[in-house]
Amino acid sequence: MPEPLSTAIARVLPTAPAFGDRSVAEVLTSAAASLGVPGFENRLNLPAAKRVCVVLADGLGRNLLKQKSAHTPFLRSVMQSGQGNVPVMLDSAFPSTTAASLASFGTGLAAGQHGMVGYDVLDPDQDRVVNMLGGWDAGVDPQRWQPFPTVFERAAEHVDVTTVSLPQFSDSAMTRAALRGGRYVTATTSHARTAAAAEAMAGAGRALMYFYVNELDKAGHRHGCQSPQWEHQLEELDATVKRLSTTLPAGTTILLTADHGMLDVPESQRIDYSADPALIAGVRHTAGEPRMVHLYLEETEGDSGRVRLLDAWRARFGDRIWAFTREEATAAGLFGAVRSEVGPRIGDVMIAARDALAFYDTRRVRPTALEVVGQHGSLTKAEREVPLLSFQADGKRAPRA
Repeated sequence: MPEPLSTAIARVLPTAPAFGDRSVAEVLTSAAASLGVPGFENRLNLPAAKRVCVVLADGLGRNLLKQKSAHTPFLRSVMQSGQGNVPVMLDSAFPSTTAASLASFGTGLAAGQHGMVGYDVLDPDQDRVVNMLGGWDAGVDPQRWQPFPTVFERAAEHVDVTTVSLPQFSDSAMTRAALRGGRYVTATTSHARTAAAAEAMAGAGRALMYFYVNELDKAGHRHGCQSPQWEHQLEELDATVKRLSTTLPAGTTILLTADHGMLDVPESQRIDYSADPALIAGVRHTAGEPRMVHLYLEETEGDSGRVRLLDAWRARFGDRIWAFTREEATAAGLFGAVRSEVGPRIGDVMIAARDALAFYDTRRVRPTALEVVGQHGSLTKAEREVPLLSFQADGKRAPRA
């Protein structure tokens, strides 16, 4: 008797993110539960709290944090102190990219539910590829694309909810889709953000705060996560979290996590796959990100077209990639349970990099895209494993209410 499809796929694909147990989708929901907000489960066993500040450091992979611990004296002391029942490793969403993971973080849902299944994906209604991060298409309504209430919206009915982030994100489509709710406090520098956070929480009763840091991810993309520039931003993050510990009210639970990790891709391994006709045969649209490509086939292609395309990619790259179909990804649980509206947004065929490779369609991306060094999006441990650190602020320099 042939084995079930889900079993066969499980042999060739990494395990799915631990949605509902130990993923980025459980961070805010567990934080809300630890504050006593009804309707949430504390899956991460966070301690009961009056105030919680969740720091999300874009691009901070667990492996990188361990490798670069010499640059993080404060965080190293936190890690050495032990975290009780709180896990120190979480799974990012799939793909391991900001749009998918921040949406899971903000909604408590897997990508198959919230619908933000990649950096850019197909909008079936318009038959065009749309961006899910910084350049949303005018024809896409963020609140229709992601229709579920966010954790912030639900929690704001019971506790003070504040986001502290950069001004350009205050009313972005990404924020409106997945991070809406509560009040939004803006500041540009890390010092200004920590001061704003301390002031916002000083007079609060029960409070949930989201504190976003994006400098690490920017340095990684531009210079690589093994660069001095990345290490400098890691040191800045360490100093930022230390300032939060001293300026937030004493006893505030501070959680540090991330949306994804990162690895460096050499210039020689940044490949223009659109230059090989076999790799785009029968393809109507290309999307995704360089390490997690979505390929959407012409309607006339059918199963034979998918098989032909999968064979072409496997022949070219062998075991340096995972090549699989939408149905295989769904059977393996990579996107969690997939809503019917979300299914067509996912590629008919998907290509995930297993080693230091990145794939580009230069017909639709700018040449500067190939200059990006630090990359993420795929299923490797470096990209999908993120830390979760939990400790209490000492409040030594906290402002008075």
